[in-house]
Amino acid sequence: MSEAMPREKKQMLIKLAVLGVIIATVAVFMLIGVDLKALLDQGIEIIRGAGPVLFFTALAVLPAVGCPLTFFTLPAGSVFAPELGMPLVLLLVCVSIAVNLAITYWLSRHLFRPWLIKLLVWLGYKLPKVAAKNHRVLVFLVRVTPGPPYVLQSYLLGLAGIPFVTYFIISWIISSSYACAFVMFGDALMHGRGKMALMAIGLFVALTVGVQLLRKHYARKQIKE
Repeated sequence: MSEAMPREKKQMLIKLAVLGVIIATVAVFMLIGVDLKALLDQGIEIIRGAGPVLFFTALAVLPAVGCPLTFFTLPAGSVFAPELGMPLVLLLVCVSIAVNLAITYWLSRHLFRPWLIKLLVWLGYKLPKVAAKNHRVLVFLVRVTPGPPYVLQSYLLGLAGIPFVTYFIISWIISSSYACAFVMFGDALMHGRGKMALMAIGLFVALTVGVQLLRKHYARKQIKE
């Protein structure tokens, strides 16, 4: 019966479960008098103490097993920009994402393939079968379509047999662009920098508008074909 459950319903249940856990955790902390701001500051100090090598290595590896990118991109700027400078932080984020994309591609094509196929079937996703001429369109649409998390997008494209170069270049450009926006937004949020926050939001808006225009372009192109 679970296999017949619509994909949208499964996704909604998973999202609601995650949201419920987060809300419950925050509520418990507030009830027992935990200072969330102090806890956040302590967490940032722990991350800073671990050092950039461990942090960016974790960013390159952990998203391949489901850890959200935002766990790293939001604190990256506020933690390491004072020491390394924002340009270097953004560069290291982009390099880490590049390494992660290579790891997830290899895992989806080899080590995790049997289990990933079963997981996608359970979630209601079907492996896309497209002609070679449409590989770039598929990578773009998977990366910009709301719903599937980053790691699932990567595994889906790897399982679909997309050539590595096509998968990597398009995925890296899109993922790195959004990641850099999150880094700048997180830094502005932590330090109360309104101008930087507006710049990050502007980048989000520009990326979103550009993505929507490209999606419409590809949709019209597919209709003509």
